[in-house]
Amino acid sequence: MRQLLDEAAFGGYGVGAFNVNNMEQIQAVMEAAEETRSPVIIQASRGARQYTNDRFLIHLMEAAVELYPDVPVALHLDHGNSPETCLSAIAQGFTSVMMDGSLLADGKTPSDFEYNVAVTLEVVEQAHAVGVTVEGELGTLGGIEDGHGSGTVQLTDPDQAVEFVERTGIDALAVAIGTSHGAYKFTSPPTGDVLAMKLIQDINDRLPETHLVMHGSSSVPKALVDRINEYGGEIRPTWGVPVEEIQLGIRHGVRKINVDTDARLAMTGAVRKVLFEKTDEYDPRAYLKPAREAMKAVYAERMRQFGQAGHAGDCKPKSLETMREAYEIDLGEPLPPLPGAPLPSEALAEARADER
Repeated sequence: MRQLLDEAAFGGYGVGAFNVNNMEQIQAVMEAAEETRSPVIIQASRGARQYTNDRFLIHLMEAAVELYPDVPVALHLDHGNSPETCLSAIAQGFTSVMMDGSLLADGKTPSDFEYNVAVTLEVVEQAHAVGVTVEGELGTLGGIEDGHGSGTVQLTDPDQAVEFVERTGIDALAVAIGTSHGAYKFTSPPTGDVLAMKLIQDINDRLPETHLVMHGSSSVPKALVDRINEYGGEIRPTWGVPVEEIQLGIRHGVRKINVDTDARLAMTGAVRKVLFEKTDEYDPRAYLKPAREAMKAVYAERMRQFGQAGHAGDCKPKSLETMREAYEIDLGEPLPPLPGAPLPSEALAEARADER
């Protein structure tokens, strides 16, 4: 993932990071990326890993790389709750992990700064030793998704952000600016009082070389909510993060943008429509195909809006071993091997390199 973010910084665009749980979501992401010629980040939460099973997920991703060799893609762990969770993802073949030390290992209780630094640094040292990218988080988001989250917002402190990056050596920093997980982000169109975009600018001024990450960045389009409600749903009025605010963030150092809810809304609306209009339908393909198409449309639109469209050919993906060597150069000394664990599978990077 680090390479994708470096290229995005050079090109001045953002890269959408889309959460997946099943085959149809992965297919939709990859089809959209191929259509728009976009690099992309596919990510899975702990809940997704439990639902899908890591081995299914890894093999689905290997199939995606085989079928779409011209799409640069990273497989990222979203909101790892502990070093153990992150290391298990690396061992399974994830090429990037997030250590969310803003919360304790229960994924609910806010931690303190020193705890966050300690667990994040532990993951960085071991992940970089095998060429894997690490994202950290400072501050907490609102909302709870897949059982993860404190439900309260604690905004990122710009001065602490500088110390956090310097002490941990993370590749990307997720900042808390007032967004939330899930569909119910804001009860009215967000203003600067609740969506602190100024924080991103302040942090970018202090850390111009650090890749920033916006979590909880679904826009929750009214059309998607209306479709669900038209066919029997009861989604309450809600507002998401306006695309123009995300684009402002991209102009100030945001390189990774997490989007999950918008695709869930698109999928749910499409499924509801089929089952509402065809009450005798029982073939899953009859509703999963339009669901996949609805998600693809959302992904493709976001790829264009974030500026990543047309940038699939910006770079030749590097192997994890090459990334490890780059981390050693940055550190200025050899990295220790990861004790007691095998080198993570390089299938995603090597398969694509072989294709080229």
